[in-house]
Amino acid sequence: MSKITIIGAGSAVFAFEIITDLLLTPALETGVIALVDIDSQRLELAHRIAEKAIAATGREGKWRVEASTDRKTVLPGTDYLINTIEVAGLANVRHDFDIPMKYGVNQCIGDTIGPGGIFKALRTLPAWIDILRDTEQLAPGALVMNYTNPMSLTCLAGLRASTLPIVGLCHSIQNTAQQLAEYLGVPHHELKYRAAGINHLAWLVELTRDGEDMYPLLREKAKDPAIYEQDPVRFEMMLHLGAFVTESSGHTSEYTAYFRKRPDLIDKYMRPEYLGETGFYANNWPRWRQESDEWIGRMLRDEEPLTLERGPEYASYIVEAMETDKPTVIYGNVLNTHLITNLPQDGVVEVRCLVDRDGIQPTHFGALPTQLAALDAGHMAVHDLVSTAVLEGNREAAFYALMLDPLTAAVCSPAEIRQMFDEMSRVQAPYLPDWMQG
Repeated sequence: MSKITIIGAGSAVFAFEIITDLLLTPALETGVIALVDIDSQRLELAHRIAEKAIAATGREGKWRVEASTDRKTVLPGTDYLINTIEVAGLANVRHDFDIPMKYGVNQCIGDTIGPGGIFKALRTLPAWIDILRDTEQLAPGALVMNYTNPMSLTCLAGLRASTLPIVGLCHSIQNTAQQLAEYLGVPHHELKYRAAGINHLAWLVELTRDGEDMYPLLREKAKDPAIYEQDPVRFEMMLHLGAFVTESSGHTSEYTAYFRKRPDLIDKYMRPEYLGETGFYANNWPRWRQESDEWIGRMLRDEEPLTLERGPEYASYIVEAMETDKPTVIYGNVLNTHLITNLPQDGVVEVRCLVDRDGIQPTHFGALPTQLAALDAGHMAVHDLVSTAVLEGNREAAFYALMLDPLTAAVCSPAEIRQMFDEMSRVQAPYLPDWMQG
């Protein structure tokens, strides 16, 4: 029997997905799911939907649920810790967008990079490190799976602050492979690929079907407006840099200096929603959060059927592989121990990993094409600086990180960046550590 503890379980929809994935894994016959959130009302919602999922899957008496607002009461005995925390997001999602926009930094999502992503990290990482310290004391044998963004930053700070094994999990690579199969008009299972890089800026450097390179066909498909319009920024990146990137056009437009620095470029390349819409996340996330809770409520009241299908998220497959020694392959965010040879070796990269009873085993990739590695390395410098800021209480390192952000630097002067940084620090002061009060 394994115990899986979900920290930040008040994001009940995602917790529900992970819970149902575990319950629908035949090899995992028994277990304990522990739910933790500081919001007691949202925790209760997650607790109730977990109990309902256990009943709906016929696992009563085999799986049970614990729930607490105090993680220390449920951490003992934890085999797998899943981190999904959101720190003061509702209070700051507008600040993360509105203040940079005053300075001309136009964000679509702004939760993993740029001013919004950096300040989200500055709010999140101190709490994350506290969680890891409690886990080291109370569940020293736990494998930590992180889903919280900013992914690379959260993993890097955790690996530097803790001795626990940590892997960051995202769905961008497997989802991108599925999208490319649709663009190419080929069955997904026939498409083979090699991917590597950093989270949200990893690259499918090889794409084949029956040994044939699929990139020539993909470049031809990009000439079809019906296909190009589904992913304009990512197609532009492929056409000019030689490989398809693994996160949405909206995210990619923020990760580079190319697309959001002038109004004419925004008009030319941005499309609605996750394809680059200005303020898309800030304008919608509070409503999505409420709608998610309402959806869980409808399932609890039997006004909507439970969604019982094992999804593509990696967590249940990792638990299954480690508990049964049935090997599986994932893409994970891990420390770069000579895995990608031309990226910094003290940073976090996203590579193919083998998983079995011995845990997460990253595989060697080699060198990325230089132009792709250069884009990733710039972001890894930002990650290093933010991690250093949090671990050393160094406010200036946090400012240097914003100075190096590609989109911010494409739009603002150093003095403007300093002014933006100071303004965001003042407005978000109640949610930032003391050393950020400058």
